[in-house]
Amino acid sequence: MASNLFPLQLSLLVATTATSLALLLGVPVAWWLARTRMTGRSAVEVLVLLPMVLPPTVIGYYLLVSVGRESAMGRVIESLFGSPLVFTPYAAVLATFVAAAPFLVRAAQGGFEQIDPTFEDAARTLGRSELAIFFTVTVPLAWRGILAGTTLCFARAMGEFGATLMLAGNIPGRTQTASLAVYDAVQAGNVERAMMMSLVLTLVTGGALLLLTRVGASRTRLWGRTDP
Repeated sequence: MASNLFPLQLSLLVATTATSLALLLGVPVAWWLARTRMTGRSAVEVLVLLPMVLPPTVIGYYLLVSVGRESAMGRVIESLFGSPLVFTPYAAVLATFVAAAPFLVRAAQGGFEQIDPTFEDAARTLGRSELAIFFTVTVPLAWRGILAGTTLCFARAMGEFGATLMLAGNIPGRTQTASLAVYDAVQAGNVERAMMMSLVLTLVTGGALLLLTRVGASRTRLWGRTDP
């Protein structure tokens, strides 16, 4: 039973960790993209959002070239930690983060772009620091975009396949996530296992999206409007 549940447990752990990293790093990036007008912004936006449209196997290949054992970064990682990054659960987190984070960035960016700047200007007249304004005014006003992005990021992370396969491999009991387990079960003709894993993935990701729609609907009914 434990071996049957491991892929699901690993998927939840990887998706949660990758989504947490995306929140930590992606929200500031989304804010910067929404507010800056400096030269090079478009290039940065393209680079950030590119994983949304690239085939997952291409993302995995780029990561493998970047942090594989033969790369400079890979050798640094191995010298620091005593083991390579590839074919470990940490590699699964990295692959999932790169593939899923753009969904959070794009939605959060939209949330920041919809904020009326007069609210932030009013806070500045009261002597609030920019950091305090960001956490007490900007983020609360953009919460719907951030929530939508977090949910989409988590759902994408739960189903990640190609990039994880390329960078972390498909090692049962070590790096095999639920989506990889579905693939293996189909290849082995184990229809029951494939069905069980698929249903759980559908319930988890569908539940996350349902929660998002319910929260958004409740907010709209509470205030009687749809603005942030």
